[in-house]
Parts: sequence; C-alpha cells; structure tokens
Amino acid sequence: MPHRYRLRVYYEDTDFAGIVYYANYLKYIERARSEFVRQRGVDQADMKAHGVVFVVRRVEADYMIAATYGDELEVRTVWLAPTGVRVVAKQEIYRGDQLIFTALVTVVCMTLDGRPTRIPADIRPAFTG
Repeated sequence: MPHRYRLRVYYEDTDFAGIVYYANYLKYIERARSEFVRQRGVDQADMKAHGVVFVVRRVEADYMIAATYGDELEVRTVWLAPTGVRVVAKQEIYRGDQLIFTALVTVVCMTLDGRPTRIPADIRPAFTG
C-alpha cells in the first residue's frame, strides 16, 4: 500500500501562467519521501550525526498533465526492495483520480565524505513492507 502525502498548489509554486513550475514536482516528491521515512522512524539528522546520509542519484520523471494554482494533489510513494546501498522509490502525483506525474527515484546511502555505504541494518526495514 502506498504512502500518501497531500498538498495544495500555492501561487509561489506556479509560473506566470498559473501552471506548476516543473522543478516543483521534484520538491513535492522529496517532501513525500522525507515524510515516509520519518513516519517509519528514520531520523535523517540522526543518521547524519552517525556519518551516513541518503542522496538522490537518479530521477526518471514523466510529466503527463499540468497541475495549476489551487489544485489539491496527492503524492503516492512505494519503495521497491532495497539493495546493499540503494533503494528505488516509485512516486506518482494525482489530482483526484487523475495521474499527472510519475517518477522513479534512486536513492543511495553515502558516507559524509561521499563514498557509497550499505544502508544501516536498523534502517533497512523502513523501506520494506
């Protein structure tokens, strides 16, 4: 079952025509991923204090239909099975029952000096089930 994160499109999210600026979809899905892991008990600030962080390595995005000022949106996130150092999130943004955006986001676990490292064993369960 996907994690659901709701938001409303504000004026600041749009361009001159009142359409959501393309980069803001990436912000929306980032917030949804952050809320998902927070609700699963992963404190990213605590992870950083212990020398590991998650970074986005790759995003594959498809923009189907534009969102506009005032729209109520829902980001649905499903984490695919993690491997040693990475996990992939399938994320979709809906306006009502209409799919408007999809993305596959590859996130990797890194040390603070930029080296890939295994996802800590106590955090791995947050991305499954």
